[in-house]
Amino acid sequence: MVELLLLSRLQFAITVAFHFLFVPLTLGLALLVAGMETIYYKNKDETWRRMADFWGRVFKINFAIGLVTGLAMTFQFGTNWGAYAEFMGDVFGPPLAVEALLAFFLEGTFFGAWIFLDRSRQKLKAFSMWMVALGTNISSLWIITANGFMQNPVGYEMAADGSKVVMTDFFALLTNSYVWYMLIHTLLSAYLLTAFLIMGICAYHFLKRNNNEVFRKSFRIAVAIALITAVLLPVLGHGYAQYVAELQPAKGAAMDAVWETGSRVPMYLIQVPDSSTGSNSVQLLEIPGLASFLYTGSFNGTITGLNQLAQDELPPVGMVFWSFRLMTILGSLFIIEALLGLYLQKSGKLYTSDKYLKLLMWSIPLPYIAITAGWIVAEVGRQPWIVYGLLKTANGISSVPISDVLLSIVLISAFYLILMVFEIYLIKKTVVNATGAE
Repeated sequence: MVELLLLSRLQFAITVAFHFLFVPLTLGLALLVAGMETIYYKNKDETWRRMADFWGRVFKINFAIGLVTGLAMTFQFGTNWGAYAEFMGDVFGPPLAVEALLAFFLEGTFFGAWIFLDRSRQKLKAFSMWMVALGTNISSLWIITANGFMQNPVGYEMAADGSKVVMTDFFALLTNSYVWYMLIHTLLSAYLLTAFLIMGICAYHFLKRNNNEVFRKSFRIAVAIALITAVLLPVLGHGYAQYVAELQPAKGAAMDAVWETGSRVPMYLIQVPDSSTGSNSVQLLEIPGLASFLYTGSFNGTITGLNQLAQDELPPVGMVFWSFRLMTILGSLFIIEALLGLYLQKSGKLYTSDKYLKLLMWSIPLPYIAITAGWIVAEVGRQPWIVYGLLKTANGISSVPISDVLLSIVLISAFYLILMVFEIYLIKKTVVNATGAE
């Protein structure tokens, strides 16, 4: 049973994490390309047309492959997670049905229209991309609405036999406070990732001394978005930390490895949690009261420690802690890089600052890592619950042979690896060959 649970979780983690690698760029590029198409429609400036064409090609590749990876994810509810699907079907079904019927068809229909419309129908072409952008963002809302119930169940009652949850208030499901924290955080993260990808690609061309106006203007837009989102994310994250510490105390305490209940809890810049002893084996460079402030809003606030919570309901503390710490470190780096990029761009030194340009190229994977780390904090931090407080993960799996799960993990991983190589190859080819971004 333990092996089946771990393998089922591993399989779902692989499919969801891989699919989510494509989602943020789709969200961000759809909006940017829609804006570029609109500006070109209004002023007929060929630079904006070339920008829309170039970044649109990157969008097409990412959107198409991301669409394929999303299909495998849905199949698992009926294969590996049958008990969960039965328990959650009444609540999970409506948001996903709306997402499929509204957002998916909106994206697919207008994506096709945007591809095949020529420039003589520029107004309709721009409108089509706005509909794609609207569809992708609506899709995020409904998926996060479904996930929000798993994190903070609202608007439901238990069936008489206790076998499933029954939705009683759809409006409560939609206005779930967790949904809106996570939706805004997800969208800001997507826009930050898109900005850093654009900055990295522009940096490649600047290093090649290809400083044409397409990449110069793209960089100016991207660095502004990068700075705004990089600053807003920790501000929103502060509010989220306070919210989640109250909603899910174990997750909140695990994020900073707080083992003992207390007030004016310090934060340690260097810290190593040890779950076997229920303490930190290393804790150096103390900042008094900072953990209390981050999680309660007061330097004298009280945090409930992990050792005072039910021990069979604690998440994997090390995984949550290190993922959260990695995310915050990368978040600080993003602010520094964006500020430096804005300064170099304003001072006219950007195009010859080779060290900074190389840093931007190497930084392209970092937002992906940060987003994955944040996803681990949110989802692993909820464990051992698959639906918080209502259904434990161990009770949500299907009774399938372990050998079948192992085989599916191998096949899915191989398939996804091929898709990833294909995606990188196509985007690299698009970027390298775009000397004039024509």
